[in-house]
Amino acid sequence: MAEARNDLDICRRRIMYRAGHRGTKELDLLLGRFADSEVSAMSEADLAAFEEFLALPDPDIHHWLLAPGAAMPDGLAGEFVERLKRFHDIS
Repeated sequence: MAEARNDLDICRRRIMYRAGHRGTKELDLLLGRFADSEVSAMSEADLAAFEEFLALPDPDIHHWLLAPGAAMPDGLAGEFVERLKRFHDIS
């Protein structure tokens, strides 16, 4: 049991780092602030989905979040884009 908890803690730390160190100031702020607020309460499934989202190319994530009228991606990526937009109050 302690090992599973330790694995989740490692996963959370890895996600926090990846979210806040994207290479562009905009994504560092958007993803990092979201992660700071939300990751500690995420389930194992949510963490896996967010980690999968973070593996997507930065230009795609930037476009989905900030380009006016950008089409939403399908699946989990689209769900995280919606969560991020709600979190940051982006229309």
